[in-house]
Amino acid sequence: MDAIGAQEVHFPALLPREPYETTNRWTEYGENLFRLQDRKGADYLLAPTHEEMFTLVVKDMYSSYKDLPAMLYQIQTKYRDEARPRAGLLRGREFIMKDSYSFDVDDAGLDESYDKHRAAYVRIFERLGLPVVAVSAQSGAMGGSQSEEFMHPTPIGEDTFVRSAGGYAANVEAVTTVPPEAIAYDDAPAAQVNRTPDSPTIETLVDRSNELHPRESGEWTAADTLKNVVLSVTLPDGEKQLVAVGIPGDREIDIKRVEAGIGQALGVGGELDVEPASDEQLRARPEIVKGYLGPGMTREDALLGAKSQSEIPYFVDPRVVPGTSWITGAT
Repeated sequence: MDAIGAQEVHFPALLPREPYETTNRWTEYGENLFRLQDRKGADYLLAPTHEEMFTLVVKDMYSSYKDLPAMLYQIQTKYRDEARPRAGLLRGREFIMKDSYSFDVDDAGLDESYDKHRAAYVRIFERLGLPVVAVSAQSGAMGGSQSEEFMHPTPIGEDTFVRSAGGYAANVEAVTTVPPEAIAYDDAPAAQVNRTPDSPTIETLVDRSNELHPRESGEWTAADTLKNVVLSVTLPDGEKQLVAVGIPGDREIDIKRVEAGIGQALGVGGELDVEPASDEQLRARPEIVKGYLGPGMTREDALLGAKSQSEIPYFVDPRVVPGTSWITGAT
């Protein structure tokens, strides 16, 4: 880090509330923050990360754009009260992190600083003799326009990445799905309502569809169905928000990918905890019929093209584009 012109600093782990209140991360971090009060009743936290401190130091010590670029780094203990600590002893609720930040005049300077850091990390791993793959990743609560992770391939790892022969590599939560082209449907027939009794699963829905509503072009498969899954999202204030996700029936929900993107989709920012909706949550919403879910509307509403009446945010897989047709529930 010194070789690329960075300067080492060391911030406290115990920090006041105010800087994190200014950036709204006192709220956005939700239950992941260790919060405490001193004997005077002032709010403090154990730092989950130190962006605010780096920024305040530069604000106090650098008075002109001519002082830039500046690169600062530290190796310090972080604290995150996460529901699922990761990587065993490497990443518990208290862990050591090396973090580095650059402050640049413009985007071109930022790109240059990014490239310097990336090259430095590559050299570090080479000196360690550790093979790694640089993959696209999600920035999470820290934000940012670009994020990469250096992943060491191992059968006992806790994360997964994908890569192609063409050189594309990404963490599974950051994989970009290219939506297919929309299909013209001006001459499409009207939506149909067909009974498929006793079919609470995709498998039974396919069987009933082939039995009761066969088609000339071949048997129905799970790929012809739209599976609708209700999830529970924990918002920054601790409140539970139900959302529904529609995906092709031959696929499964990837909770990590949902966690990485649902905050932005709901307009609250940051990475949020997501889990399948509990039976208790579903019982509290009688309009949700488990096993027979549709895009939040009744059979009559679907025929009339009415909007969802469930008031639950509804998201669809990128493959569900205008003009595609699906077998799906009508409740």
